[in-house]
Amino acid sequence: MQALAKRQQGLTFISLIFVLGFIGFVVLLFLKIAPVYLDHSKVSSCLSELKKTPHIQSQSQSEIKENLRRQFSINDISEVSPDNITVTKYGNYLRVAIDYEVVRKIIGNLSVLMQFNDVIEVGDQ
Repeated sequence: MQALAKRQQGLTFISLIFVLGFIGFVVLLFLKIAPVYLDHSKVSSCLSELKKTPHIQSQSQSEIKENLRRQFSINDISEVSPDNITVTKYGNYLRVAIDYEVVRKIIGNLSVLMQFNDVIEVGDQ
């Protein structure tokens, strides 16, 4: 019994390599994904600011897209193109939707796809 307990003292070198490799992969994943989610929070804040804009319902669809494009340029957001923005107007009702995808390469042929969909609605339907 004493000899068996003496052999089981901790991680082997191979186990340590696997644990460190797993921790390294998780850190790499975080470093690749975190900036995308920070940019998404900027997109959400731009939409919130757009909702606070006075007389937003009276603006045309192209004016609304241009306003968002300017805010994205100021905030250094390059993932959202004008094709990803959908503006729907019915009288006094306005709906702005931003639907976009971001693909980040992790290692070799391993990639991560992140899909985002943000919507604001202003006025009565």
